[in-house]
Amino acid sequence: MTTDPTVDDQARRTRPPEADASIYLHPQTLARLASFELRAKMIVEGLSTGTHRSPFQGLSVEFAQHRAYAPGDDLRHLDWKVFARTDKLQIKQHQQETNLDLVVLVDASGSMAYGSRSFEDASGEGIKTSYDGRAQWSKFDHATAVAAAIAYITLKQGDRVGLAVYADEIRALVRRSSSQGTWRQIVGALSVHPVDPQNRSRQTHLARTVDQVLGKITNRCIIAIVSDFFVEVDEFRDALARFKHAGHDVIAFQVLDRDEEEFDFADAAPFEGLEGEAALRIDPRSLRAAYLEAFRSHQSAIERIARGMGFDYQRVSTHEWLGPTLAAFVARRNAVMKHKGR
Repeated sequence: MTTDPTVDDQARRTRPPEADASIYLHPQTLARLASFELRAKMIVEGLSTGTHRSPFQGLSVEFAQHRAYAPGDDLRHLDWKVFARTDKLQIKQHQQETNLDLVVLVDASGSMAYGSRSFEDASGEGIKTSYDGRAQWSKFDHATAVAAAIAYITLKQGDRVGLAVYADEIRALVRRSSSQGTWRQIVGALSVHPVDPQNRSRQTHLARTVDQVLGKITNRCIIAIVSDFFVEVDEFRDALARFKHAGHDVIAFQVLDRDEEEFDFADAAPFEGLEGEAALRIDPRSLRAAYLEAFRSHQSAIERIARGMGFDYQRVSTHEWLGPTLAAFVARRNAVMKHKGR
């Protein structure tokens, strides 16, 4: 595993000796997802033979178009049948088949530490606590499962996968690879819980993260962002616009906890911000209607922006089993690709 030097020392010290992938991704989820493929919505670039089209004109078996012969062209690629019919020299061009690169960005900011589901229930393995002693399954734990699942699907296709764990900047990095052991490296990086329990004020800086990601990739990729997207709407829009301008495809997985979606609290209590905000004592019943209106407005804006740019959006609840959600998403995405003839 290749990690960014900015990975916290605390995270290094708390990393388990051997990451147990089953904690974060139930075997039944893998079995359900194994038959699906994650295909690019765009024409992708690459270097090796795979199953995804490239904009580069090559010599593979899939015909693309004709063009007029120019001096210096290889005569082996002349279409003699066209010449016989039209008396014109035409070169046959073909689409080069290439591999797909997937880069998964996982949000490890302070707000991702929240969770109201028991770890034992969510893990599906009878494990009562996380390796660092937490009894609650956090949004980051669920984001880990999403990242592990889509990495698994993509690697099964023989495509390359990379990972960046981020908050205010990239905190951990696994370079893109399709080699044996890549999935274990990704799960190992995610098993280092980067939301430091001693410092949950780590804020999200999506713009800086996008700068760092774009500085590390030169070919067009699928960018899967797994986050609660508790950022300003304009910051989210600008981040996606930069990826779109660079020619990348984006999938936005918004991970949310049931408490956040329903705000079904009854008793007055101090509510503590997880990204540096001050604690406030409130009566949740008096604020519930206004909170839900603001929350749903923000969620709708995130989905609208993503879909408006031609990207995919998927809400993911920490209280729902991941297998059916991801299987339905991938099947729906592939059906759209098939309908569009890509």
